[in-house]
Amino acid sequence: QVQLVESGGGLVQPGGSLRLSCAASGSAFGIYTMGWYRQSPGKQRERVALVTGGDKTNYVDSVKGRFTISRDNAKNTVYLQMTNLKSEDTAVYYCNVQTGVANYWGQGTQVTVSS
Repeated sequence: QVQLVESGGGLVQPGGSLRLSCAASGSAFGIYTMGWYRQSPGKQRERVALVTGGDKTNYVDSVKGRFTISRDNAKNTVYLQMTNLKSEDTAVYYCNVQTGVANYWGQGTQVTVSS
């Protein structure tokens, strides 16, 4: 069974940094696009960042210059390095992979940015 497990969330002060990790199991995802999404209370799910199997990246405008998505296919892991965090970044962050025939999600990890 495919499983994606996020980790690395927590409480951080504004301006701080966190690195999220998503460890995949049950399949090899190196050829597929993986991404990070987030959802905060009362808001729609938002795509934050994508990385393709060819290491092409894309970001939502609000995180450009602050977040970096990367992957280590040997470890079946995708990362989201978040810097200069703002209160509006507070959300549950979810890892995602799309194979073209199925869409898989992790359980989410909470990121709270507060002083």
